[in-house]
Amino acid sequence: PSSEPFRSCPPVSEETFTADWLALREPVDHRSRSDDLVAHLAEWWGPRAGRRVLDLGSGTGSNLRYLAPRLPGEQEWTLVDRDDALLDRATGAAVAVRGVARVERMRGELDREGLERVPGADLVTASALLDLVTQEWLERLVTTCREAGSAVLLALTWDGTTTWNEPDPDDEIVAEAVRSHQLRDKGMGPALGPAAGQAADRAFRSAGYDTRTQPSPWRLGSADAALVRSLVDGWADAASEERPEDCPLIAAWAERRSTVDGADFGLEVGHIDVLALPRRSDAP
Repeated sequence: PSSEPFRSCPPVSEETFTADWLALREPVDHRSRSDDLVAHLAEWWGPRAGRRVLDLGSGTGSNLRYLAPRLPGEQEWTLVDRDDALLDRATGAAVAVRGVARVERMRGELDREGLERVPGADLVTASALLDLVTQEWLERLVTTCREAGSAVLLALTWDGTTTWNEPDPDDEIVAEAVRSHQLRDKGMGPALGPAAGQAADRAFRSAGYDTRTQPSPWRLGSADAALVRSLVDGWADAASEERPEDCPLIAAWAERRSTVDGADFGLEVGHIDVLALPRRSDAP
């Protein structure tokens, strides 16, 4: 999928993920996700005959590697991403994942090929994606999933919060600039940004789904220094684009925040997971 600077990818014209960044964040993603929501999904999933999963913006397959072993039965996954190189990595790694019987890869865009594949899915899922999309795309996703009777699990959507154990006087200046940058067009129109998780919860609930949300924050310490420095670089890039007049201040902040050591270091990056299950009378 597209990326945005909050994920520490420096702003470029297409703003795409890199395999190195995805590998860096995967362990933190996996330890941060809501176990409770996955348990609710597995309970819903258990008695169903269908086992077809659509992963939107799949990248290298992190979502598959996390979720497939936690769902009962053998599954058939379809991975949709715009990047062939990332899909190659995902397909190659998927054969060793417990619970995966077959993996289909599809190169395409979320607003075309992604939505087109929803009618064949029992579960539609995505990770670290929702804050990039538009309200219009979200509404189309909700409508298509409702018509298909698909369950939906949307994980690790940034909620706009960053909390450092030791505050810096310029933290909020940078954070506000990044939140503003998040609302820019990521390739589909103005992005939902930090409001995306709650927007998805409201939209699916209004469509008749039973919805649940859980926080899934990244809690980072000095052992996560490489990820923290990558985040800081990306935040500084985004903030500088949004507030070019403050570039010296932002650069100084980034230099200070790139020091990641000591037992007292801590950074929490807020995320939210959203589960939407069709009501029993609506499920096919």
